[in-house]
Parts: sequence; C-alpha cells; structure tokens
Amino acid sequence: MSATIYHHLQRLVDQGLTVAVATITDVKGSVPREVGAKMIIHPLGAHIGTVGGGCGEADVIRAGLDVIQDGKPRNVFVDLTEDISMQSLGVCGGIMNVFIEACRKEDA
Repeated sequence: MSATIYHHLQRLVDQGLTVAVATITDVKGSVPREVGAKMIIHPLGAHIGTVGGGCGEADVIRAGLDVIQDGKPRNVFVDLTEDISMQSLGVCGGIMNVFIEACRKEDA
C-alpha cells in the first residue's frame, strides 16, 4: 500500500522541513483534478501529488516556493481556457483556485 499524502507530509515536517501544501478549493469547467486534490511542494521545488500538471501546476509550484520563503498563504488562480495551439500546455477548458499554505514542524 502506498503512503498517503498525509504520511509524506508528516515525514517531511518530522525532518524539520518547511513545505507548502496546495489544495484545489474551487473549479469551474473541465479541469484535470477535483476539489480537495492536494500537492506538497518541497523547498527544493520537487513535489508529491498533483493539482493537474502542465503550466498551471508550474505556477502553483512557483507560488508554493514563495509561501515556503515568506510563510504567507495565498491563492493561485489557474486558467486552463486559452485557445489550443501547439504551444498550449494543459488546456482543459476550465479554471481552478488553489490555496497554498506553509506547513512546518511547529504547526504539526
């Protein structure tokens, strides 16, 4: 049985790391993941889980790194409605809001 995202989170904070947790809080239209989907962002940019992949997820990872640095939670609005072209990455036709917060040992 694979570890849940919560087991991974506990392991990372037990190591003394500050990580960011991204959670999809709202969706409209077609998106790759559902409300409640979570992703852990490691301070070195690696991640566990997914909020959908593509350039939208890259935006969430960048914001997650900022949250790790300044400790301030934030929302990221991911718009996947652009016209499809050869340069389009992850166009699904919907939008989603992703809430990102820091998690550290003293919070656990």
